[in-house]
Amino acid sequence: MKLRYSNQGRHALTAVEVLVVIGVLAIFLAIIDFGPPASAKRKAQRVACADNLKQIGLSYRVWGGDHNDKYPMQIAVTNGGAREQALTGDAVAIFRGMSNELGTPKILICPADPIRFAATNFNRDLNGKISYFVNVDASDAYPQMILSGDDNFAIGGLPVKSGLLEVSAKTPIAWTAARHKFAGNLGMADGSVQMASNSGLTNLANQATNRLAIP
Repeated sequence: MKLRYSNQGRHALTAVEVLVVIGVLAIFLAIIDFGPPASAKRKAQRVACADNLKQIGLSYRVWGGDHNDKYPMQIAVTNGGAREQALTGDAVAIFRGMSNELGTPKILICPADPIRFAATNFNRDLNGKISYFVNVDASDAYPQMILSGDDNFAIGGLPVKSGLLEVSAKTPIAWTAARHKFAGNLGMADGSVQMASNSGLTNLANQATNRLAIP
């Protein structure tokens, strides 16, 4: 019996076929998401931001425990506080005064903040390396008063600037989309943290006038 061989030879891919294969692979790789979905990433950032504010709130309470239940904004500089700086809107001085309680400046940066990065220590310049405002009028006597929170909000559509900002019931305040997609975290004087929409932020303005130190 004679073996029969096929005379059909194998041939290499043509240049056109190679380009087609490369194109298909490119489309396939573009469709595949190798990282977490954007919504999951935003959620993780919100949680991490809330954790930062909880630690900040705890630091205030620990600091207050050593200063007759008062915060740095209520104690004069000569007595170890930061009242004079707070009244000028100097958030840096307030946080630096609690450096021992805070432990690390990394918790002063919201993980969703697109323009700031953490300082390596409190001895270096903290300007431009803080994501959270401080309510100069916050007091341990009012547990549900807002103490601190994300500073990415706008007044009348214009992003706020560093310094002292007075917020009242007539202030047209709203979150920007810069961090948590038109929302933000607010730390309360009792140490709790609330995720707030624009309406929640407006409730801040509906309280008594608050003076916010914007970093």
